[in-house]
Amino acid sequence: MLTRITFSILLVLIVSISIRSALAATSPEERFDRDALESRFSSDVFGYTHRDGFQSRYGYRIPVALATNNDTVLAFIERRNGLGDHAHNDIVLRRSEDGGRSWGDVIVIADEGDRCLCNPCAVLIPESGRVLMMYQDYAPDRHSVDIPHQRVKKVEPGFEGDDIVRTYLSHSDDDGKTWSVPRDVTSGTKRENIGAIGSGPGIGIVLSTGKHQGRIVMPYNESWYDENDLRHYNVYAAFSDDGGETWQVGEPAPFDKRYKGSGGEVQMVELSDGSIMLNSRSSLGNFYRKTSVSVDGGVTWSPVIDEEQLPEPVCMGSILRAKLPGEEDKHCLLFSCPASKEARKQGTLYASYDDGKTWSESWVLEPNEFAYSSLVQFSDGSIGCFYESKDYRRMIFTRFPIEHFFRNAVESE
Repeated sequence: MLTRITFSILLVLIVSISIRSALAATSPEERFDRDALESRFSSDVFGYTHRDGFQSRYGYRIPVALATNNDTVLAFIERRNGLGDHAHNDIVLRRSEDGGRSWGDVIVIADEGDRCLCNPCAVLIPESGRVLMMYQDYAPDRHSVDIPHQRVKKVEPGFEGDDIVRTYLSHSDDDGKTWSVPRDVTSGTKRENIGAIGSGPGIGIVLSTGKHQGRIVMPYNESWYDENDLRHYNVYAAFSDDGGETWQVGEPAPFDKRYKGSGGEVQMVELSDGSIMLNSRSSLGNFYRKTSVSVDGGVTWSPVIDEEQLPEPVCMGSILRAKLPGEEDKHCLLFSCPASKEARKQGTLYASYDDGKTWSESWVLEPNEFAYSSLVQFSDGSIGCFYESKDYRRMIFTRFPIEHFFRNAVESE
């Protein structure tokens, strides 16, 4: 009997030592990942489902998440007749009043029949609680590029006619329950000599400090064609200093010729000194994020360079300035995107504690399929991520604590 007891004690000691040794050999990032995964939850928001009364299906793409002043989650998305970019898209959303655990019915913001509505980009005005939603409107036979099999041609430059792309703006003053009739703001968000543009997709920002405090800044990209019919992109900001009533177009960010490719779908974030950093999808065979900084509220930008710490497979990404409740003077930057150069997979959340100079921590949110995403922060500090997965057939919302990311948070100036 004594021998059995002694053996049992020795076995427990051996197992305990083995576990401790394994933990010691595990990197801090891996332990961090495991801890975070244990305290998160996820829910399905949209899926690829049958349309009522039709043989076809609704597809959903381009997720955008926003939290209101009351912590209601607004999950915006393009509702498509299929999954193609030009698929008679509508702009819709679902609301969650329990932090993303359950979701209400689909609310339609804009449905224009066979027209294509796309690139949702939302922003919360903190002082009033108003939510703005911008999107583009294409005629049935027009899009940003030629689509021969659909008999669709690329849009023309200008402000008049139905062969151009238009931008519309709608707002809600009741946490997303109802929305205003969309109004045309094309001339304040686009240059007349440009054809295709895109807001975001994702979220805009409201500057919280500095000379341009209160300015609403919406991220944009535009495309143009050279003499060889090769498509190029610029990134820029459209901004408003009167709560979204009127809009102005900033200058496009110049591209540093030392770096291959140009930008595309873009997001922006306010830094600790009140400047703005953009983070853009790459194009033309480059597989790193593009970044630039504006010190004048989005009017002009520094040359766009590669961010080699953030690889990508050419995909939209989300960036957010996050704060720790109770310590409002400290923040970190969070960025989500597929970390693979080969495919839209390995969805990763990165953290920067020095305003994007270095990205010192990373955490795999989704090891498998992961495409477009949108980050959001709640009043308790927790972070949500609304993202595409399962070959664009599942739109998932996941939420996790913020404390994991504040080991070395930077102080705002």
